[in-house]
Amino acid sequence: MQPIRVILLPGAVLPAEPAYNALIKALGPDVQAVAKDLELYAGDEPPADWTLDTEVNGVLREADALGWETFHLVGYSGGGAAALAFAAKHADRLLSLALLEPAWAGSWDWSPAHAELWKKYEQLEALPPEQFLSAFMRLGVRPDVVLPPPPEDPPPPWMAKRPAGIKAFLRTFKSYDLERERLAAFPRPVFLALGGLSNPDDYGEIASRLARVFFPDFHLEVFPKRHHFDPPHRIEPERLADLLRRHWEAAEGSSPAAA
Repeated sequence: MQPIRVILLPGAVLPAEPAYNALIKALGPDVQAVAKDLELYAGDEPPADWTLDTEVNGVLREADALGWETFHLVGYSGGGAAALAFAAKHADRLLSLALLEPAWAGSWDWSPAHAELWKKYEQLEALPPEQFLSAFMRLGVRPDVVLPPPPEDPPPPWMAKRPAGIKAFLRTFKSYDLERERLAAFPRPVFLALGGLSNPDDYGEIASRLARVFFPDFHLEVFPKRHHFDPPHRIEPERLADLLRRHWEAAEGSSPAAA
C-alpha cells in the first residue's frame, strides 16, 4: 500500500518544521508528510513581486521534485490562503484540501463585520515592528482571550522577517483574484478546522463563506478550546491527525486515481 502523500504549508510566523513537527509525529510512518516553508521567506526580504501565486508555484515545484503527480494539501493561516489559491488553479493535482483557519478566502460576500475587521488589519501596516505582532495577534482572537506575554528569551533570527512577511500577505490579499467559480468547481473533499476562541468575525466568517461555496464534500471541525495562535496542529495534534487521516483515506477511496 502506498503511503499517503501530503504537503503542509505553514502560516506567516512559525517556520514549517516547528509548526508541523508534532502533527507529523502523530500522523505516523505511513503518511509521507512534507512540511514546506513559504517562498516568502526564501531571502532576507519578501520578493518585490511576491503574491499567492509565488506560493502556488513553489508547491508545484516541490511536488514535481518529489515525483508526486497527485497529493493532499494542508495549509494553515497564510499557508491556508495559498492552499486555496492552489486548489483554484491546479485542482487536478490535488486528492484533497485541508484548511486550518486560512487567513483569507477571497474578496467576495464579506459580511459588514469582516469588512470592518479588515480595515483594522490595514491600519497595522503603519505600526513599528515592536508593536506590530502583538496588535496583529489581538485581532485574531475573541476579545476575552488572554494572549501570553512575549517570551523573555531573545527571539530566533527568523522572527525578524515576520512583520514584513505578514505585511506582504496583507498587501496581496487586497489585489489577488481568488475565483469563487474555480473553487466551486473543486471536486475533491475539503476539510476545515476552526478554533472556538478565534475571532468569529475573521476565521469564523471565512469558514461560513467557504461552506457556501458549495464544495461537493465539505467538512467543518471545531476545536472549542483553540484559537489561531495555539492551533490544533501544535496543541491537539493527535486529534487533528486522526481527523486528517480519515479525510485523506476517504478521499483516496473515492478518487478516480485510487479507483
